[in-house]
Amino acid sequence: MTRIYMIRHGKPSSTWGEQADPDPGLDAAGRAQAQAAADALMALAPAERPTRVFSSPLRRCRETAQPFADRLGVELEIDPRYGEIPTPAGLSETERGPWLRAVFNGLWREAAGDLDYDAWRRSVAAAVAERPGCAVFSHFVAINAAVTTVLDDDRVLAFRPDHASITVFEAEGGALSLIQQGPEAQTQVL
Repeated sequence: MTRIYMIRHGKPSSTWGEQADPDPGLDAAGRAQAQAAADALMALAPAERPTRVFSSPLRRCRETAQPFADRLGVELEIDPRYGEIPTPAGLSETERGPWLRAVFNGLWREAAGDLDYDAWRRSVAAAVAERPGCAVFSHFVAINAAVTTVLDDDRVLAFRPDHASITVFEAEGGALSLIQQGPEAQTQVL
């Protein structure tokens, strides 16, 4: 199978800038969303169903991925390449919000920081392309990174994937194509 399912984590117990815990898990709604995502993936025809499960190292992704891994009877595999967009060195938690808002409203090649964010987004897409037949549990910006790379769209945000939404890609000969974007969030991320 050449399909890759990229799933945004479920609703976290808190968001950046408002939590004491820098790595929050899921709240009750997020846990229900994780179960719903597992149900949707299990409902796929056996030939289309992912056989391996990868996750960002962050707790909200791991907790979203675990129900599906449990249903498949496989180990959850952690891959930091599916993590959050790296924050520039030296930014405090209170400075991260304004920085992210500026990034979200701009272009990849213009994102300010100590990293080449255009290269980062291409690396996320390449990491997704390596996983045909897998489910990849990740984050809002990382999903946009893969989508915008495939669409050759320089905007940081091409769409607003909802919590536990499933975006479908296909990998063929190392090239990634977008099959279907997941449902969009009804609320603002920022």
